[in-house]
Amino acid sequence: MVKVSIRSTVKAILELQDERKGATLLGIGPMSANLLRASFELARDEDFPVMFIASRNQVDMDELGGGYVNGWNQHSFVEAIRNTAEETGFDGLYYVCRDHGGPWQRDKERNDHLPAEQAMEFGKKSYLADIEAGFDLLMIDPTKDPFEVGKVVPLENVISRTVELIEYCENERKARNLPEIGYEVGTEETNGGLTSTETYETFINRLKEELGSKGLPMPTFIVGQTGTLTRKTEQVGTFNFHNAYELAQMANKYGVGLKEHNGDYLDDVTLLEHIPSNIVATNVAPQYGTEETRAYLKLAEVELRLKEYGLIDEPSKVRETLLVHAIKSERWRKWMVGEQTKLTVEEIMKDNDLSAEILDIAGHYTFNDEEVKAEINKLYDNLNKANIDGQRFVIDHIKRPIRDYVECYNLKGSTSRIIDKLQSSEVIQIG
Repeated sequence: MVKVSIRSTVKAILELQDERKGATLLGIGPMSANLLRASFELARDEDFPVMFIASRNQVDMDELGGGYVNGWNQHSFVEAIRNTAEETGFDGLYYVCRDHGGPWQRDKERNDHLPAEQAMEFGKKSYLADIEAGFDLLMIDPTKDPFEVGKVVPLENVISRTVELIEYCENERKARNLPEIGYEVGTEETNGGLTSTETYETFINRLKEELGSKGLPMPTFIVGQTGTLTRKTEQVGTFNFHNAYELAQMANKYGVGLKEHNGDYLDDVTLLEHIPSNIVATNVAPQYGTEETRAYLKLAEVELRLKEYGLIDEPSKVRETLLVHAIKSERWRKWMVGEQTKLTVEEIMKDNDLSAEILDIAGHYTFNDEEVKAEINKLYDNLNKANIDGQRFVIDHIKRPIRDYVECYNLKGSTSRIIDKLQSSEVIQIG
């Protein structure tokens, strides 16, 4: 299939919404190679575009510390996606996207209180690697600032840094004669984020003015707060249909799509509300990582039974290894609430119920740890002796929650609808 820019795809979706044939795109956090395969297999079978959204903590330059997902940097990430598409026979549309790029977007940079100039330099370095690797969409997010603790970064600072970063990325892209890329701006923060239509339109107008004065493109997506909020392994927010609809209409006036973040663990009723609300895309990440962890734990239970039946000699220690590594990673802190965020590793280790909860939340952060990988491979080998394909079970298990979104977001057949719309609009030509 011909390559279609993400800007063209969003344009087609905005037009299809008017014809009551729209869909809400799904941005998938790439938690593992298994998740890439699950996504491509499902997208191949159901004919929808795939967006992989990688944060800087997940995928980044080796020079800047790399990422916790498979040890991927930008180039190896793009290569893994390309190879998986070929291996699964996927011939549709897919987009490699930077989620939360920019200054202080790596936990270490923020914790180290890097000076603004250095944080911006690192953010630009990371973007340049994205561009050279072939990313299709860059989220420009200067809304994290360790020197604004407890405060919201002033809108003026957000706008000026956003424009500076887009200008840098466009200059570097053009200097290398690379195809156009899309940009995503805004923030999902419930405290001071782009919640009201007034703030949202002010932000869009200011951006349009600043970008236009420099001959820079308008963003493809603007993130708006629809009420969603993920904590632990739950959706603790309340989806606000009216606010989402108004923000979507506002963005559409400027030819931009509304992007929703924190879309994990939404129930079917809320998912179905997304089509009439005209949200163009939703990001979901930790939920799919949690589903993979749960798949391993189910297989570990099967393994123990195989031991009882005398079908294997020595079970793996996959659960214990995942548990210890998840707790010691301390990456669960961002998803906890209240005083639990301050608990020590030692305190959690002594509490079986809390330890199990942490494993559910943070197991996926450890999939690339050598000890964890060794135990997963041993698990697979043991199951194989009983003619059970453990990896196939994991991949299919991950598909289950993705399929819920695909069905409710009207994504089935959406690639064909998008291509037909673009052909009829003479935006692209096939063949």
